[in-house]
Amino acid sequence: FCRVDPYGFERPEDFDYASYEAFFSRYLVVLTRRAIKWSKLLKGNNSIQKSLKVKRYIRKGIPNEHRALVWMIVSGAQANMEQNPGYYHRLLEGEKNAKLLEAIKTDMNRTFPDNVKFRKTADPCLQHTLYNVLVAYGHHNKAVGYCQGMNFIAGYLILITKNEEESFWLLDALIGRILPDYYSPAMLGLKTDQEVLGELVKMKVPAVAELMERHGVMWTLVVSRWFICLFIDILPVETVLRIWDCLFYEGSKIIFRVALTLIKQNQAFILEATNFPDICDKFKQITKGTFVTECHSFMQKIFTDPGSLSMATINTLRETCREKLLSQG
Repeated sequence: FCRVDPYGFERPEDFDYASYEAFFSRYLVVLTRRAIKWSKLLKGNNSIQKSLKVKRYIRKGIPNEHRALVWMIVSGAQANMEQNPGYYHRLLEGEKNAKLLEAIKTDMNRTFPDNVKFRKTADPCLQHTLYNVLVAYGHHNKAVGYCQGMNFIAGYLILITKNEEESFWLLDALIGRILPDYYSPAMLGLKTDQEVLGELVKMKVPAVAELMERHGVMWTLVVSRWFICLFIDILPVETVLRIWDCLFYEGSKIIFRVALTLIKQNQAFILEATNFPDICDKFKQITKGTFVTECHSFMQKIFTDPGSLSMATINTLRETCREKLLSQG
C-alpha cells in the first residue's frame, strides 16, 4: 500500500485501503472514459465556450491532466493572465510590506505538514512557490493582504497547476470574484454565507436547524472551516477537486450544495446528538467515510439532494443576512 497519495499527502494511520481500492478501481474506469471525452472537447485548441455540455462535463469531473487548463479558462484567470503579462513577476520584484511577509512566513510550516511536497527537505520544496504566490497576492489585493486559510487554497492550486503564476491568477479568481468577501479583515462575506447556510437548512432540513437552535450551536462553530478552506482537509482530496471543478465554473453556490448534501444525507445521525459537544462531534464525523470518498456518486448527489437552489435565492438571503450582521455589529 502506498502511504502517500498521488498529491503528496500522507495517508492517516486508520486509512481504509480496502474500501478505497474498491472505489478507485471503479472510479478509474470513469476517469478513463471522461479523459477521452475531454480530449475530444478540447481538441488541442485549449479553448472552451460556456455551454450546457461543458457544464455537464465539468459536473462529471475534469481529468487531472486537463484540470489546470480548464480551471484557468472557465474562471477567467487565463484571460486575466494574458491581459497582464509580467504583472505577477513585477509584484514579486516590487516594494514589500514587512508585516505581510512576517504573517505569511509564520504560516509556511503550518501549511500541509502531512504533505511530502511541502516539506523543507523536498526537492523542489513547494513552500517557496507558496510563499511567492501569497506574497504576490497580498501586494496585488491590499484590502485582503493575507489571511489564514489562503495558504491552504494556494497550496492546493500549486499542487494542481504545478505553476506559480497560474496559481496566483486562480487565487485571484477565487478571492476576487468567486467568493464574496471571505478573506477581508472583517470577513463579512464569510459570516454572511454561514448565516445563509443556516437559513437554507431551516428551509431544507428543518429538524437539524431546530436541533442547532435548541442547543445554542452557532453555525460558525461547525461550518466555518468548510467555507474558509473550501473543504480542504475536511473532505478527501479527490472529492475536494471535484467540488472545485464546479466551483470555478458555477460559482459559490456549489459550497452551499455540498454543505446541504452533507447535512441532509446525515440528518438521522446528526439528530441523535443530545448536547452541544455531541453536535459539534457529529459535524466532524459526517465529513468522513465512504459517502464522501466515493466522489463520483457524491457529486451526483449534490445536484439532486438539496433540490433547487438558485443564485437569486442565495443573493436574497445574502442581503438579509448581511443586514442583520451589520445591525448587530
